[in-house]
Amino acid sequence: MAERFRGFLPVVVDVETGGFDPQRDALLEIAVAITRMDTSGRIGFDAPILARVKPFEGANLDPRALEITGIDPDHPLRAAISEREALDKVFKPVRAAMREQDCQRAVLVGHNAAFDLGFLNAAVARCQHKRNPFHPFSCFDTATLGGLAHGQTVLSRAVQAAGFEFDANQAHSALYDAERTAQLFCSIVNRWKELHDRQHDAVDLGMIRTNPAGS
Repeated sequence: MAERFRGFLPVVVDVETGGFDPQRDALLEIAVAITRMDTSGRIGFDAPILARVKPFEGANLDPRALEITGIDPDHPLRAAISEREALDKVFKPVRAAMREQDCQRAVLVGHNAAFDLGFLNAAVARCQHKRNPFHPFSCFDTATLGGLAHGQTVLSRAVQAAGFEFDANQAHSALYDAERTAQLFCSIVNRWKELHDRQHDAVDLGMIRTNPAGS
């Protein structure tokens, strides 16, 4: 993994929020799915880890955003934790995976990744968290990759174009969207590897045919 992504460990992140402004609007959910590489060079991902987050003091909660996500920040069974606790919960396994895979930094993978990275960075700044494993500005955007690979930039359509199911009733849940984004990202990376390997095989076969004696 470290060789494939120049020392980066791709980690899929999805956030659900109380609006679009990372400085003013609440972070309500964050989910991460850690990618791993097998011995053949194909990547997959672990089951996503979810943290439900209490709005920070003074946070804005746009009713329109809550209607889209279906999140009730005050629900007694929500079991939300503070931003600091939420960051600790998702950062700890990411740092462990970085050590296991010999990577120096995690890189955020997201659908319209700048949105997720903006809210992550804002939460880190509010908490003055000193052990953020993510690169502060580099990211992989599956909206861009989906457009390149499948001609689709909407998550649901790109996931379906990649051959996976997408349940609109579960969308706008950080856990579900992180899982589907991870499926999309891994499928594109693996497809690229397959095409790359075929190209090399074709070149090798062509060399054998033009030089059958091996001279």
